[in-house]
Amino acid sequence: MGHNIQFDKGYTFNLSVQVTDDMVKKFADMCGDYNPIHLDDDYAKTTRFKQRIAHGMIVGALFSRALNDCMGSGGIYLSQTMKFLQPVFINDTIHMEFLVTAMRKEKGIATVETLAKKANGELCVKGEAIVMVSSAVS
Repeated sequence: MGHNIQFDKGYTFNLSVQVTDDMVKKFADMCGDYNPIHLDDDYAKTTRFKQRIAHGMIVGALFSRALNDCMGSGGIYLSQTMKFLQPVFINDTIHMEFLVTAMRKEKGIATVETLAKKANGELCVKGEAIVMVSSAVS
């Protein structure tokens, strides 16, 4: 793996990613969700948000990326809860924060708090992941 991660209760990590127009369009193509709130500027201006918002599940996909990048590749997602609190707009940079809240070492299963915040600190998505960590992670 290249580096030794002491993945245990109390371990924290983070990742920041900008959610771009290109990502939203590719995500729409991938999943088939072409809701105009995600893709049509003129339509979005007529909504309460006044601009396009990213698919909420993009943040879920970014949680998956961060867990892989920061806990070691080879881990397996067992579950992920998400509560969408605020919209993510096109070109928002999302700061994801993770905290291992429990670790069952004998099973290699971790519970991880997953948070996504905007640059201004506003919480947009919160949830919890349960992951089976890679055997390469101590």
